Amino acid sequence: MSESRFQAMMYFARWKITAILSVCVLGLLVCIPNLVPRASLPGWFPTRQVNLGLDLRGGSYLLLEVDVNAVVRERLEGLADGARTRLRAANIGYVNLAADQAQRRLAFRVRDPAQVPAAMAVMRELGNPVALGAGATAPDIEVASSPDGTVSATLTEPSLRAKASGAVEQSIEIVRRRIDETGVSESLIARQGQSRILVQLPGVEDPNRIKQLLGQTARMTFHLLDETANPTAASPPPGVQFLPGDRDGQRYAVRRRVEVDGANLSNARAGQNGQTGEWVVNFTFDSIGTRRFAEITRANVNRPFAIVLDDKVITAPVIREPITGGSGQISGSFSAQTANDLAVLLRAGALPAPLTVVEERTVGPELGADAIRAGMIALSVGTLFVFLYMGLAYGLFGWFANIALLVNLILLCACLTLLEATLTLPGIAGIVLTLGTALDANVLINERIREETRNGRSPLNALETGFSKASGTIMDSNLTNLIAMACLYGFGSGPVKGFAVTVAIGTVVQMWTATTLVRLLVSIWYRTRRPRTLPV
Repeated sequence: MSESRFQAMMYFARWKITAILSVCVLGLLVCIPNLVPRASLPGWFPTRQVNLGLDLRGGSYLLLEVDVNAVVRERLEGLADGARTRLRAANIGYVNLAADQAQRRLAFRVRDPAQVPAAMAVMRELGNPVALGAGATAPDIEVASSPDGTVSATLTEPSLRAKASGAVEQSIEIVRRRIDETGVSESLIARQGQSRILVQLPGVEDPNRIKQLLGQTARMTFHLLDETANPTAASPPPGVQFLPGDRDGQRYAVRRRVEVDGANLSNARAGQNGQTGEWVVNFTFDSIGTRRFAEITRANVNRPFAIVLDDKVITAPVIREPITGGSGQISGSFSAQTANDLAVLLRAGALPAPLTVVEERTVGPELGADAIRAGMIALSVGTLFVFLYMGLAYGLFGWFANIALLVNLILLCACLTLLEATLTLPGIAGIVLTLGTALDANVLINERIREETRNGRSPLNALETGFSKASGTIMDSNLTNLIAMACLYGFGSGPVKGFAVTVAIGTVVQMWTATTLVRLLVSIWYRTRRPRTLPV
């Protein structure tokens, strides 16, 4: 091979050398925050780090389940309240209005058979549209009648699926808000299955307070009290419900109609009453809530107004004057902690359905430290054996590959740092696996160079053939690996995804180090030594 041929295949322009070395140096700088305390770094230095997962740092693991039946129950109760109001306004007589949650339907009998069509029309007006895809919608209820005058409204299957999925997605968002409000950082919140939510809280060893915050639906509503009803009666009259109060044995007759919904709250903060010094929760409404709150208080002066949280009356003050400023105060037997927790719940919003803890685990920091120690030992031992093997098997070119391996680990760590990825035990396993496969490309190149040298080719020709002819095989082998990792990421969850990301990044980086960085090192060595034979 001529010198010009070598210049074409092995020559690196200065800007290329500068770019390659700059990538290596930048990768090392990005990794520094993972090795030294943040306080020792200058203020301008980037402070992104690889986060340690639950199994390495210790913390709490919660698996929550959304009570989808509560969503169905709430919808049926809303239908019942709407039916009472609309039928009464239309002067349609009815009896036996009741909801059957098992059959997911609401039914009642119309007294006058001639009014059945009008009653069916009223019920159809209470239906909500449900998206079916491709822009099509349909009502969430099917209205039917029977010869005896019974009218029924049944929730449709598409509406049930949509409500269940929407409840889980909304619950995930609210759980994330509540946890963020408590100051817990680096938490992992993800959907698992159809109706479950996975919550991982690194560094949280006592999850009781978090469980209390997540276990409350925190739906706050404002209702008028029915002063004509007897709270001690066995059953409430239609349109009224008996709810417990803050003290034992206390009971209120609360109208089912929601006058103002807590969803219209814009802010809630814990504070102290300036006169009594007791802890309270101050809240403010948005524009819609402010207008509605003003209308209700203006029309019901000197009447009790109940604030209900999760089917419990927190307080039931008497409206002394219209409240038009859009703000109010919740008082009760609050401590600083409970007042702050309630404010957190109200700011984050109400859950669409109750959450129950299905599984709970706590990982101590000692176990995480042992896992880190074991992972580092495995990584160190693996690196040592790989270095020895490459150095003994391929001589100088093997040590070039070892240098590329070190750079590969640095760049892999840098990529994880830039992504602020969460490192778990499977992630460490992925790094160890990447360590073993990172030299595959160098093995292919060196074996091809060794084969060409045995066939009598000149050093330049053998180098050119080794790097150019092996590139296709390298690309194919790594592409199949990337496809496998993409499948793991797409169909896996949690730690499996972390493993896939780690191996995929390591695969891409090792392709670059093998075909570019090692070639640069070989080129510099050859230009300096001009050997007659290659040390392979």
